[in-house]
Order: sequence, then C-alpha cells, then structure tokens
Amino acid sequence: MQFFGGSAAAEMTPSPAAPPGTATGLAGNNANMLYIFNRNGVCLLYREWHRPLHTLDAQQDQKLMFGLLFSLRSFTAKVDPTSVDKGNLGVPLLPGQGCSFYSFRTNTYKLSFMESPSGIKLILVTHPKTGDLRDALRYMYNLYVEYVVKNPLYVPGSPIKCELFNVNLDQYVKTLI
Repeated sequence: MQFFGGSAAAEMTPSPAAPPGTATGLAGNNANMLYIFNRNGVCLLYREWHRPLHTLDAQQDQKLMFGLLFSLRSFTAKVDPTSVDKGNLGVPLLPGQGCSFYSFRTNTYKLSFMESPSGIKLILVTHPKTGDLRDALRYMYNLYVEYVVKNPLYVPGSPIKCELFNVNLDQYVKTLI
C-alpha cells in the first residue's frame, strides 16, 4: 500500500542530486541526516550518514529540530496570504492544516521536510545544492510504512529498530548522490 502515488517502489525514482562536484565528495554521502518524528514530537529514528561536526548531544539535537519544524509550520501558516483564518502563532497545527513548507536552504545545508497524513514527519538534511527531494521523502515514507508500520512486532511510538528498514533506507540513500 502506498500513500503517495505510484504502485510499486521500483517506479519511484529519487529527485536530481546535487550537480557533479557539489556533493560532499564521498559517494553516497549527499544525505547527511534523517529524522523521523511522530505527531507528538517523539523522535522515532535518527540516522546520519555524513556529519562532520557534532556540537550537541542527540537528545538536544532532536528537540531543536522538532522545535524548528514546529516554529516554521506555525510561521508559514500565520503569513499565508491565501488564508483568512490565521489562528494563533504557536498553536499546534493538525497534519495538512495551514500553509506548508517543503524545504529551506542555507549556505551549508538544505533541509527537506514532509509530513504524512498520519502526522509522521520526515526531515532530510543534505548538501545545499541538492534539488527537490519531495519524491525521495515520499519513497522513504513508503519504506517506513512497508517495513515498520506493517511489522507486527513494532510498537507504535517506540524507536525504530527494524533491520530491514535500515538496510533498505541505506541502499536508497546511496542513490541520492
């Protein structure tokens, strides 16, 4: 079952990667980090493939990332020029509610974001010259559904420890160079 179009995983192809010479120089390391949060802000998965500098412990890093997403979603909904009902800044939005953002870019990284209808949030941090990654995030979400949600041993809300998911995710991320 796929939630975001396509009938088979093989039909999904990643978006264009960074132009030649703009990636990190290491094969398969265009993707730096992946976060998966549930609707309550619990980090279900944190994976890193290439992170040259660690400045925070993992728990602080995850809290800051979720806070950033919460603030950006609230801000984009508040400044949405097409909506009459602006709501209150800082009030949690339901999945699919309000104006959404897909990515932002700094001089050192690009953050791509996707929220599923169930409130699962996927955040992928990559090289700043990486193209649109919405299709890649949808593919990763479909991997999550196939290998985690459909796993009868997985307890919803607990950290993801599914080896098949990790292997398939790593294989897919290697294609994002």
